[in-house]
Amino acid sequence: MKSFAFERRWFLRQLGWGVAAAGGMGTWLRLAAAASDSPPVPVYRYTPVKPGTLDELALSPGFEFQVVISWGTKINNDGESFGFNNDFLAFFPTNAENTEGILWVNHESAHPLFVSGKSHKKGTARNRDDVIKEQKAVGGSLIKINCVDGKWNFVANDKFNRRIDGTTPIPIASDRPIFGRTTAIGTLGNCAGGVTPWGTVLTCEENYHDFVGEVTFDKKGQRQRVAQLSKLGWESVFDLPPEHYGWVVEVEPKTGLAKKLTALGRFAHEGATPRLAPDGRCVVYMGDDAHDECVYKFISHQAGSLERGELFVANVEKGRWVSLSYQKNPEIKKMFKDATEALIRTREAAHAAGGSRLARPEDIEVHPQTGAVYIALTNNPKSGDLHGRILKLEEKDNNPLSLEFKISTFLEGGLAAGLSAPDNLAFDSEGQLWVTNDMSDQVQGQGEFKVLGHNGLFVVPTAGDFAGRPFQIASAPVDAELTGPCFSPDGKYLFLSVQHPGARSSGLDQLTSHWPGGGQTLPRPSVVAIKLPTVPTK
Repeated sequence: MKSFAFERRWFLRQLGWGVAAAGGMGTWLRLAAAASDSPPVPVYRYTPVKPGTLDELALSPGFEFQVVISWGTKINNDGESFGFNNDFLAFFPTNAENTEGILWVNHESAHPLFVSGKSHKKGTARNRDDVIKEQKAVGGSLIKINCVDGKWNFVANDKFNRRIDGTTPIPIASDRPIFGRTTAIGTLGNCAGGVTPWGTVLTCEENYHDFVGEVTFDKKGQRQRVAQLSKLGWESVFDLPPEHYGWVVEVEPKTGLAKKLTALGRFAHEGATPRLAPDGRCVVYMGDDAHDECVYKFISHQAGSLERGELFVANVEKGRWVSLSYQKNPEIKKMFKDATEALIRTREAAHAAGGSRLARPEDIEVHPQTGAVYIALTNNPKSGDLHGRILKLEEKDNNPLSLEFKISTFLEGGLAAGLSAPDNLAFDSEGQLWVTNDMSDQVQGQGEFKVLGHNGLFVVPTAGDFAGRPFQIASAPVDAELTGPCFSPDGKYLFLSVQHPGARSSGLDQLTSHWPGGGQTLPRPSVVAIKLPTVPTK
């Protein structure tokens, strides 16, 4: 049994010890007095759950969950199956009551041990069948779900159920062919994403280099290609040019029609968050999820389309968006032979233009009431930043077309906050920020991270006495990460991905997790529907 001292330390951390002074000493004294009682009492509308150490999805009191669908479930009569490592979620209602709809689900990666039966160590040889199995496991799923008697169900063999995976031919929307082609084979590394004002999905290709490697360019701009750069080695089996990946892909949920949007740049896209400008055009905020990379903004040229527009990179020191336009930026025009090459090599263009290098920019979301832009910076251990933070960017005059902004730290990650490595973000209708985190396999349960337990889900008020203080709502199973938070239209349910449980398993006879089936079953990435308390606890 844990001592009361431990209970009290855990409780104080949930109150935000490290930021108490910022909230006012009067508030802190009231909280400290409450903390002197045993057991801990709720201080916010939800009672925090403790950091988890068990192989379960643990939730705060009053929350309930059900598994909607898991990896391997057959979704249609064509023999297609729900993919692996589900991530970003987007719900599109198909009736007026919002009790049924199409759920888009990203599938970010394919763990070889479970998907193709091969070792997950880099350099392990793969044959054609192995690679096809892994290709079929990534990309995205479109599935029909409905809510009956308060329970969300997967509707098997519905006409909308389909896969867009690593084998699907996808047109490339660009000014010219890329590596001699106008169609790419498949989408992969699909991490976070967004939903356009006209009701399409933006699914983002993040760590494409793990699948097909990467290209580099010499000082003369000549393409350099080294075989077997990737972890999975797909390029050793199929001709898959890296330039065909690392894009934002737009998908129509009712038809599955897709296209790769090169105008938004090529990098490790964590997500793509659209926002309508006053003139009806669409602005998209994006983070490049890699150490010392940048935050971007895209402004479309016309309403209802993202095929053409202007790409900008953030210079946070100056509070300015810097254009990466081939025509407007002389430095970029000097570096690249044409605008398409500048987009293929977006990172080089951004660095040359003075884009700020940040600590793994991941998900970005816009506050529904204030218009402030919240940016998750996961961490950068190489520079000593172990826990990351969430930034708050405010456009001048709250206009997304503005090229000036001010930026501040909304939440500093760390042991005091009880939140390390913020990753995915979502706002509820009240403007509360819901955050998932992504502590790596290497640090979970180790050293100073031990007190933080498993990865989790947190709610963070953005106003009032508790603004900027995370309260943990859920704790993930062993090795898992919670991703893709998405609210139902009525706000009563939160759809959530439980990704890579058992990721550190060294063999099928040495599994670290058996979630969600329990016993000796294989761990299966799954989508869950979490029912929020009808009357929040006070």
